Amino acid sequence: QVQLVESGGGLVQPGGSLRLSCAASGFTFSNYGMRWYRQAPGKERELVATITSSGRDTNYVRTVMGRFTISRDNAKNTVYLQMNSLKPEDTAVYYCKRVIGDFWGQGTQVTVSS
Repeated sequence: QVQLVESGGGLVQPGGSLRLSCAASGFTFSNYGMRWYRQAPGKERELVATITSSGRDTNYVRTVMGRFTISRDNAKNTVYLQMNSLKPEDTAVYYCKRVIGDFWGQGTQVTVSS
């Protein structure tokens, strides 16, 4: 069965960096685009970044452009989200998702606070 396992979250000060990972299994990873979403307390889940199956094309929500980078390693069945210059408003649970199909990981908490 499809499994997505996020890791790498934590507590970081404003201006700091984190790299999230999402390990995928149960499907041919290199055939699917992948996405990162986030959900802050009291807010709806928001699409943050998308990467195509090959990794050649990426898209970002405007609020993270220039600070976050989505990438993937198809040999390791893993998608990453490098987050730099973090702000308190980036605090949320971050989820990865396969573009096709309603498959979600359990999420990883990111807290940006001094």
